[in-house]
Amino acid sequence: MSYTLRFRQIHLDFHTSGHIPGIGSSFHKKSYQETLKKACVNSVTTFATCHHGWSYYKTSVGHMHPELKFDLLRAQYDACREIDINVPIYLTAGVNNWAARNHPEWREVNSDGKYAGWVSPVTEAGFHTMCFNSPYLELLCSQIQEVVQLFPDCNGIFLDIICQSPCCCRWCLEDMHSAGLDARSEADRNIQSRKSLLKYYEQTTAAARSQSPDMPVFHNSGHVIKGDTDILKFFSHLELESLPTGGWGYDHYPSSAAYVRGLGLDFLGMTGKFHTTWGEFGGYKHPNALRYECAAMLALGSKCSIGDQLHPGGTLDESTYRLIGSAYREVELKEPWCTDVTAVSDIALLSSSACSAGQKRESAADDGASRVLLEGHLLFDICDKKFNPENYKLVILPDDVNVDPELEKKLNIFLQHGGRLLLTGTSGIRPEGGFNFDTGAVDCGQSPFEPDYVLPEPNMRGEMLDSPLVMYMNSRRIRIKDGAPLGQIYEPYFNRDYRHFSSHQHTPCRENPSEYPAGVRKGSIIYLAHPVFSIYRYLGAPAYREYALGAIRSLLAEKQSAVTDLPSSARLTLMHQTGMRRYIVHLLSAHLQKRGGPVKDMKGTIVMQHITDVEIIEELPVMYNTVITLRLSEKIKKVTLEPQGKPLAFETQNGGLKMTVPEFTCHQMVVLEY
Repeated sequence: MSYTLRFRQIHLDFHTSGHIPGIGSSFHKKSYQETLKKACVNSVTTFATCHHGWSYYKTSVGHMHPELKFDLLRAQYDACREIDINVPIYLTAGVNNWAARNHPEWREVNSDGKYAGWVSPVTEAGFHTMCFNSPYLELLCSQIQEVVQLFPDCNGIFLDIICQSPCCCRWCLEDMHSAGLDARSEADRNIQSRKSLLKYYEQTTAAARSQSPDMPVFHNSGHVIKGDTDILKFFSHLELESLPTGGWGYDHYPSSAAYVRGLGLDFLGMTGKFHTTWGEFGGYKHPNALRYECAAMLALGSKCSIGDQLHPGGTLDESTYRLIGSAYREVELKEPWCTDVTAVSDIALLSSSACSAGQKRESAADDGASRVLLEGHLLFDICDKKFNPENYKLVILPDDVNVDPELEKKLNIFLQHGGRLLLTGTSGIRPEGGFNFDTGAVDCGQSPFEPDYVLPEPNMRGEMLDSPLVMYMNSRRIRIKDGAPLGQIYEPYFNRDYRHFSSHQHTPCRENPSEYPAGVRKGSIIYLAHPVFSIYRYLGAPAYREYALGAIRSLLAEKQSAVTDLPSSARLTLMHQTGMRRYIVHLLSAHLQKRGGPVKDMKGTIVMQHITDVEIIEELPVMYNTVITLRLSEKIKKVTLEPQGKPLAFETQNGGLKMTVPEFTCHQMVVLEY
């Protein structure tokens, strides 16, 4: 089942120690309601249970917070529903300190016999992970059933910290033995972990829907694992946790959204009001940062959620809700152009992590390719192997995608129908060697040199490069068969080691190029010999990005749907509201900085060791005279700037539609009606 989310949600954390007195004693319904209304909030995820293991309602299954004297969940629920605010209800799942303390045998145990999880020593502060294959799952399902019985009209169940490590508790050991699995084998422990996780999904989802088969359910794992789509039958929607200042960074959410918007579920982005991350009392990000983050969610086709935490006394922080209101008032104005949209995408970026064994959470190839495309203002989706390439003009296999027979067949059909393909690094090369596709070259194996250097063809090197560029990861060696070379590889005199080295880092390149080209093009296929996207992820030098963009743009050519002169720090997306017969161009811009980080005192000891540097937004510079050229199949009748309702002049030029946005700050929607 699918579920339609509201645009302006709060995720109201309430992980509250049992040693704090007066829980909820300052809660006042009218002030609670007024604060939410002033901030334009229309949905609040509200806590039934927390990581400490306490319940915040009258429970016969769990344990009510020892300092709570009334049903706080009911009071919040009724206050919200009275003013038409949705209330999804939160329950902790993967961590529960009451259960860990009273039933330590239910905790996850690693293969060394030690407790697994966030913290394992009993002397450290922190939360403890529970094994879903232990009797703990029965307690959790009973709590979920109790909540939906007491609140049958709630707007969903949010279950948090959904993970299952390769556990060796007594129940997992017994199950592995019964199933013929060897607990000494990492592979077998992983099989058991997956079985336990699926057991969790099946039983908790059934518990959530024990009163109504239509109850929305979301299981939060912090990230979406690309390619793991078998579990989506247990979800009604998706909430993408991505706090830019909490370590995720500002490029994380665009990548997640580019993947999940193709999964057929409504979704929202979840940021936070905090300067850092969850659990920060008295921390506030700049209002301009929150404005930008919410605008980016809209531009990527999603709804918005902002993380906050309720004070133990039960009052909402006024400074927080002034901050949230500054963003949500803008969201409310923009909603008509952000409802029921689909992304227009020229490119399918086939996820390296989705194609890897075990489906990794993160991949340097994915991250680097996503950044190249975002900074180049190219329209793309991130896909797993189940995608339909016929929906795209270009498919990119970044750096290390192994092509199995099914994918090879699918992409060959795509190429026969006029599609275009970019391969980099070892993508499209069989494990035993040799290309999966007719690239016009012969694979000669991996180069022994790291690093080496590349001098791309002039149309692929940007304006800043006339000399060989250092490439910090190994290339493949290729020989041209019947394709066109795309530049030259320059090899160093030798690799750096104790026997021979030169200068401070690596050996310079030889004066003459090697016999191996940097890449090859044959028809609609380009192959680049280096893992250029991973290199860009690690180094961030613009020259790497321009090299990759040169290949991408030469393949797309006249098929590129949108072209702009925005700087690389700005963002552009294109959405289609088919029901309203209009396209929406989203323009985004902010000044991003890194601040903070660990500092050593006079003795050399690091102060505040948990602190890392933080990506922040404070200033929102005005962008002037942004030029956009679009190639759309429909005849455009009218262009306006929204939500201002201001007409924008446009002209037809070389088969494209050209317009100039005089100025904008943070976010501008350009609406094209046909």
